[in-house]
Amino acid sequence: MALLLGGGGAMAIASFAPDASDLPVHEVVESVQALPLRVPSDLELQSLKLFRSEITRSTDTADMLLKRLGLNDPAAAAFLRTDATARQALLGRAGRNVTVEASETNTLQKLSARWKVDAQGSFKRLVLEKTPQGFQSRVESAALVASARLASATIDSSLFAATDEARIPDTIATQVAEIFAGDIDFHRALRKGDRLSVVYESLEGDGEPLGTGRVLSAEFVNKGKAFQAMWFEDSALAGAPSADRAFAANARSKGGYYTLDGQSLRHAYLASPVAFSRVTSSFKMRFHPLLHVWKKHQGVDYAAPTGTPVRSVGDGVVDFAGVQNGYGNVIILKHSNNYKTVYAHLSRINVRKGESVNQGQNIGAVGATGWATGPHLHFEYRINDVYRDPLSIARNNETVPVSAAAKPVFAKLAAENRVALAAAASVQESRVQ
Repeated sequence: MALLLGGGGAMAIASFAPDASDLPVHEVVESVQALPLRVPSDLELQSLKLFRSEITRSTDTADMLLKRLGLNDPAAAAFLRTDATARQALLGRAGRNVTVEASETNTLQKLSARWKVDAQGSFKRLVLEKTPQGFQSRVESAALVASARLASATIDSSLFAATDEARIPDTIATQVAEIFAGDIDFHRALRKGDRLSVVYESLEGDGEPLGTGRVLSAEFVNKGKAFQAMWFEDSALAGAPSADRAFAANARSKGGYYTLDGQSLRHAYLASPVAFSRVTSSFKMRFHPLLHVWKKHQGVDYAAPTGTPVRSVGDGVVDFAGVQNGYGNVIILKHSNNYKTVYAHLSRINVRKGESVNQGQNIGAVGATGWATGPHLHFEYRINDVYRDPLSIARNNETVPVSAAAKPVFAKLAAENRVALAAAASVQESRVQ
């Protein structure tokens, strides 16, 4: 190797070794023995497992259900037909969530079905497994898990049409209407473009939705005005004095809905004794359909199919329950401050004289008894035995406010609900874009 110097001071290295392309090439061939493959004795090779889910239908037979689940297993179908536990839990039962584990050959290895059974926070689980002795079944109970769901809807024609479009359960839509019943007339006051945002409980079993719980918070924008509500249980009220102890006790035991600034939304009386009905005759002079004379109509008539539940508009005591002249089957409730409410033409009476009832309690059903030309509810208010217009009686603002001790907790929860409702509203915005 030599070092070369250029005129500009640059250096270069020159090699005197032979060029690599001139060197001789030698090929060496060796036979190699492959090492034996050793599998640990404790390694269990697993076969492929397939998982599928379906919802049962009332028309399902064993073969139809298994076919929808992609299974071809005559033995499993025969077991479903003959096993009393499996047959009772699945066949002819609509809406039950079914998950199966299948083999590579589409035979059943394990089946689980879940359904909600009560409002106490539990669900049932049918487990069907293939064992060396054949298929075996059992039913278990487990706790539901509540998780929060966000949703929103825009009114085009009605509340239920909008919530159906947004896939919000009817039970949640009904709760929303009840929550804001004191501020919004859902029969007549809705406008196209009104908006609903809601956060509600989804009740799940093994991660699968099995039902809905209560509305946690909601916002309804009606005619450009926003109404907000959130659920809150004020445990600090337990020792607080109240002018109406029965009313306060009811609010304490169940919790209630409040505006996000702490005002209770529970009024002394509900807006209507029948959910989502329409007024067909109001408190005014009218031509009586049977007597054929002009006569003062002393109440309000709500059109509804026979059997539609009728609810008490307020806490009270049954003053009368039975048949009374043109009223047919009628219930008269006595409330505080000399208020009475009357529910007439019933097809069914669910209470008896002297019984205490709670606001919203199912007390009977719409009918056409007495002097009725068709199924409807005739509803009256009497104050000191004087008839008053039910549609003009302002709902009593008697409420149980958030206690001073609970205000810090309430404020923190209200802030969280504001964020959640804003997120729920964005669901609608992203869907429209």
